Amino acid sequence: MPRFERRVLLGSLLAAMPALLVALALALTPWGDSLRWACVGAAIIATLLLVRWQYRRVVFPLYTLSGLLEALRHGDYSLRGVQGGVLGDAIYDINALAERLQHERLQFEESSYLLGKTLAALDSAVFVFDEQHRLRLLNPAAQRLLDAKRHRLFGRSAAELGLASLLEGPSARLLTHAFPGRSGRFDVRRTGLRSDGRGGQLLVVNDVGRVLREEERLAWQRLLRVLGHEVNNSLAPIQSMAGTLATLASREPLPDDWREDFCGGLELIGHRAEALTRFLARYSTLARLPPPQPRAVDLSVWLVRLAKLEHRLPVIVEAGEPLTVDADPDQLEQALINLLRNAVDASLPDGGVRLRWRRQAERILIEVEDDGPGPPPTDNLFVPFFTTKPGGSGIGLTLARQIAEAHDGGITLIARKDAPGALAQLWLPSRPSATDED
Repeated sequence: MPRFERRVLLGSLLAAMPALLVALALALTPWGDSLRWACVGAAIIATLLLVRWQYRRVVFPLYTLSGLLEALRHGDYSLRGVQGGVLGDAIYDINALAERLQHERLQFEESSYLLGKTLAALDSAVFVFDEQHRLRLLNPAAQRLLDAKRHRLFGRSAAELGLASLLEGPSARLLTHAFPGRSGRFDVRRTGLRSDGRGGQLLVVNDVGRVLREEERLAWQRLLRVLGHEVNNSLAPIQSMAGTLATLASREPLPDDWREDFCGGLELIGHRAEALTRFLARYSTLARLPPPQPRAVDLSVWLVRLAKLEHRLPVIVEAGEPLTVDADPDQLEQALINLLRNAVDASLPDGGVRLRWRRQAERILIEVEDDGPGPPPTDNLFVPFFTTKPGGSGIGLTLARQIAEAHDGGITLIARKDAPGALAQLWLPSRPSATDED
C-alpha cells in the first residue's frame, strides 16, 4: 500500500478511536447517566479534534499539489514543492515534470530566436499562411517585398496582399511579377504546412533577376577590366608614337633621317592597330558562336585523326573502348585543338602530351594530359581574354568551354596528382547504347 494511502487509513482509524473506546466502555461498564454523558461528550470533542487534525494532514498537501499543477498550467515552471511530506512521491514527479518543461521551454525559446535570426538574414521572402490563406508569419525580406509595416500585413488574406495567384498552380515555378516593393523575375516555391492539426501554406519568393543582374554586373566588370587592359596596351604606344611624330614634324629644318623615323613610327602604329583589330575579332568570335549541329561521331577514329594535326610534339593517343557521341564535329574539333595546343605549349620542348577517352557513369570523358608545369594558381583560367602566355589571346579555354556547354557538357582543368603537369577534361553526355534503348 502506498505511503500516502497508509497514512490516511491510520489517521482515520485514530480519529474514530475515541468513539470506539467510549462505545466499548459503555457496553461493558454500568456507569451512571451523568458519567455516561460526560464520556460521550469527551469522545465527541476528541473525535472532532482528531478529524480536524486528519483533515489538515490530507487537505493541505493536496492544496500544495493543486498549486503546483496550477502554476504548470499557467506556464510558471519555477515553483517546486517540498518532497518530504505525505505526498513526497507525487511532489517529486511534479518537480521533475516542471524541470523538464522549463528545459523544453528554454530550448523552444532558443530555437525560436535562432529561427527568427535565420529568417531575418535570408534574402528570400518567406510567407506563412493559415488554412484560410491569412498571413501569420513573414520575414523582413517579405516585408520589403510588400513595402508595408508588419502590423498592417498580419492577418490579411493572400488576395488582399496580391499573393493569391502564387498559392495556386505548380509548387515551383519562375514567373515575372510586380510586387508593391519590387518588380522582376522571381523563383516561387510553396509547400503545405500543418500546425495544431490545421493546414497552412509556406511561400518562398526569390528574386532571381537581382542575382542575375549581380552576376551580369560582375561579368561586365571582368570583361571591361580585360578590354581596358588590352586596349590600353595598344593605345599607349600609338599615343606615344603619335606625339613623337608630331614633335618630329614640328622641327625646322627636318632631320635628314626623318623619312625613316616617320616610316618606323607609322609602321608601329599600324602594327598595334592591327593587333587591336585581331583582339576585337576574337571577341566577336566568342559572341557569335552558332548553335551546334550534332551528329554521330566515332571517337576512336575522330580523335586519332585530330591528334595528327599537331606537329610540334607527337600526341600519344591511348586507345579506349569504341564510343560514339552526338556532337558538332567542327565545333568539338575547335575546342579540342585549343586544349591540345595549350598542352603542347606547356610541354615544349621535352615533355609529352597524351589523349584518351573513356566512359564515366552517364557521360563520356575526353582527357588531354601534359608534362608541363601545371595550371597557374588562379580562378581566371576561363575568364575571356585572360592569359598567362606571352602573345596569348585568352579565348582558347573560354571558347572550348562555351562549345562544351553548348553540347550540355563542360570542361575542367586541374593539376595532375601523380606527376607535374595539367589534366584537361572535356565531358559530354553519354549516347544511349543499343542495350540501353532495348
